[in-house]
Amino acid sequence: MTRFRIRLSKGTCALLGGCLLLITGCESAYYGAWEKVGVYKRDLLVERVAEAADAQEAAKEEFQSALERFSSVVTIVPSDLKNTYESLADAFEDAESRANRVSNRIDAVEDVSADLFDEWAEELELIGSTKLRSSSASQLRASQRQYAGLIRAMRLAESKMEPVLNAFRDQVLYLKHNLNAQAIASLRSELTTIQSDVAILIRDMEASIRKSQAFIEDMEMIGGKS
Repeated sequence: MTRFRIRLSKGTCALLGGCLLLITGCESAYYGAWEKVGVYKRDLLVERVAEAADAQEAAKEEFQSALERFSSVVTIVPSDLKNTYESLADAFEDAESRANRVSNRIDAVEDVSADLFDEWAEELELIGSTKLRSSSASQLRASQRQYAGLIRAMRLAESKMEPVLNAFRDQVLYLKHNLNAQAIASLRSELTTIQSDVAILIRDMEASIRKSQAFIEDMEMIGGKS
C-alpha cells in the first residue's frame, strides 16, 4: 500500500526533535514547530493514519503467527510441554505488544484529527468569498464523514483484539499451571473458537486498513498531493 511519509533533512529533523522535546505537552507550540518546516495538521493526520494502518498490519501478522503457534500445540507430546509453554508465552507477549501499539496509534490519529477539524472550521469564518467558503465547508463535511467511518473501523478492529488476547492469555496460563496431556486436550477444545475469533479480527483489521488508504488518498487530493 502506497503511503504518505513526512520527509525532512537530517539537520531539520534534529533541530525539530530538539524543539519538540522542549515543548512536549503544548499543542500550539508542537504544531507551530512542524509548520515552520512546512508540515501542517493535514500532513500529520495523514501520517498518523498511515502509521496506524502499519501498526494494524503488523498486529494482524503477529496474531496470525500466534495462532499458528497455538494450533501447533495440539500435536505436541507431553515431554515437550515446557518448551511449548515458553514459545506460546513469547507469542502472547508479542501479540499484546502489537495490540498496544495499535491502540496508541489510533489515539494519536484522534488527537490530531480533532485539532485539524477544529482549525478548519474556525478558518472557514475567515474566508470572505461565499463561494470559496461554501466549497471548503463542503470539503470539511465530506472529510469528517469519511474520517468518522475510518475511526469507527479502527476502533472496531481494536475491540476485536482484546477477546483474542484474553483467550491466548487463558491458554498460556492454563498450560503453565498444567504441563501435562490434559492441558493439551483443553487447548485442542478451545482452538476452534480462537481460530474463529482471529479470523474475525483479521477481517476487521483488513477493512480498517482499506479505509485508511482511501482516507489518505482523499486527503492528499484535497491537499494537492495527488
